[in-house]
Amino acid sequence: METTTKIAQWITPHILEMKAYTSARDTFQEDVDDVVLLDANENPYQWGYNRYPDPYQTDLRLYLAARYKLPTNCLMLGNGSDEVLDLLIRASCEPGKDQCMILPPTYGMYQVLGDLNQVDLVEVPLDDSFQPNVEAILSGASAKTKILFLCSPNNPTGNLMEAQRIEALLNGFYGLVVIDEAYIDFADAKSWVQRLGEFDNLVVVQTLSKAYGMAGLRLGMCYAHPDLIEVLLKIKPPYNINAATQSIAQQRLMDQQTLVDQRNRIIMAREQLYLQLSKISWVEKVYPSDANFLLIKVDNAKLRYAQAMERGFVLRNRHGMYGCDQCLRISIGTKDENNLLIEQLNQLK
Repeated sequence: METTTKIAQWITPHILEMKAYTSARDTFQEDVDDVVLLDANENPYQWGYNRYPDPYQTDLRLYLAARYKLPTNCLMLGNGSDEVLDLLIRASCEPGKDQCMILPPTYGMYQVLGDLNQVDLVEVPLDDSFQPNVEAILSGASAKTKILFLCSPNNPTGNLMEAQRIEALLNGFYGLVVIDEAYIDFADAKSWVQRLGEFDNLVVVQTLSKAYGMAGLRLGMCYAHPDLIEVLLKIKPPYNINAATQSIAQQRLMDQQTLVDQRNRIIMAREQLYLQLSKISWVEKVYPSDANFLLIKVDNAKLRYAQAMERGFVLRNRHGMYGCDQCLRISIGTKDENNLLIEQLNQLK
């Protein structure tokens, strides 16, 4: 990657000027067994978690970066991808001055984080095919629009954004283009991480919560230009990823066969559930999905949600979101859970 970039123009001045907190583990990072650590005011009695964790998650970052043959300075880890998204807004947007752009219907945390950071959200709805309207996005943005959030595969619709449209946005949008790939492992498509070197303004956010089955550990990844990663590492909390998460995540990632098998079973179950749901009389449409869920349009979302709940199934009512009138979102369960769900839904009148 080139060393001269435009990253600085997308970072707020006070963030560029601030100094990062220096933790005890920044001052002393050597892996030495025979030293006595008296520098961090820790409880000295060993039980595995009495010491502060590695603030840079060195081993875990090495493993995750190697998946895409990238150096670790292209990657930072967050306490879930939500922390990554929050840090991106904090780094790029001045409260009450700058803007982010979202494409409804989309992941609701973009709005929440914008509100939290006092950053206006410009909305440019997806088209009828749930694809970005490139012309409207570019004409609706200004020099104050520092971030464009693209969820692909999109939540709640489940579809991938067309690569040609994303490329046009990367070339035409002034600010950072953040592609949220929380569900990319369920799609038949390459991650945009593999094109990181082509665009200074490309940021890819991923998570271990979905395909990797680690939602309870809270671990998200941000792949971006090293200059931007350097900024994010400067402003993140020093010990944002706890030691247990680092250790368990690395163990889980080493068992790739189990992860691949589970992913494949979920994809197969998704296709079967798609066909079964399409045959139910009160289901008006089942949207194609590249994620681990299906969006369905029904005759009465409130009624069908309540009926499913009465029979022990918790679905997600998405009625009220732009473009999702009378829609429910259904996560893919196990084979037995999916079969029981279809059996119960078929009995509804």
